[in-house]
Amino acid sequence: MQTYVALLRGVNVGKNLLKMERLRQLLPDLGFKNVTTYLQSGNVVLQAEGSPSSVSSAIEQKLAGETRLPVTVLVRTPAELKSIIARNPFLKEKGVDRSKLHVTFLASPGGKDALKRLSALNAGADQFRLSGKEVYLYCPNGYGISKLSNNALEKALSVKATTRNWNTVNKLYAIASKSF
Repeated sequence: MQTYVALLRGVNVGKNLLKMERLRQLLPDLGFKNVTTYLQSGNVVLQAEGSPSSVSSAIEQKLAGETRLPVTVLVRTPAELKSIIARNPFLKEKGVDRSKLHVTFLASPGGKDALKRLSALNAGADQFRLSGKEVYLYCPNGYGISKLSNNALEKALSVKATTRNWNTVNKLYAIASKSF
């Protein structure tokens, strides 16, 4: 069995309410083991057979059938999270407040003109770095007022995405990398 981190987009925002206890009850029905949730925002570490895309599809279908929530699920391995953490370009810059760092996880790379489309967002003081299926964000005035919101990135890149703060990314890696 492989360990995966499943990132559910838009859970417990607005009317998309899903208690993590309910999620922990539903996922073993799919054959997943050691299901662990982190916070109330749709972060799940689990063990499963199959590919990341099959795990993602299975969770999306289960949630659609059981809860009627339109949830996008992006899946990464612990090795991918480790690489994402190591590649964060903002960690090499002086004066960066790590509490203002975020990572937007993309369902697929944004395409050949992704950088151009992101640059057109007029981010003000906020900065981004695109790297494969992730967009690293530094929002010195806070993510809540950033023009680099999850919705803005999805629209600019025409791809599903979900964003996590830096602390959550690191905590999910710590949970996923421990042996079950």
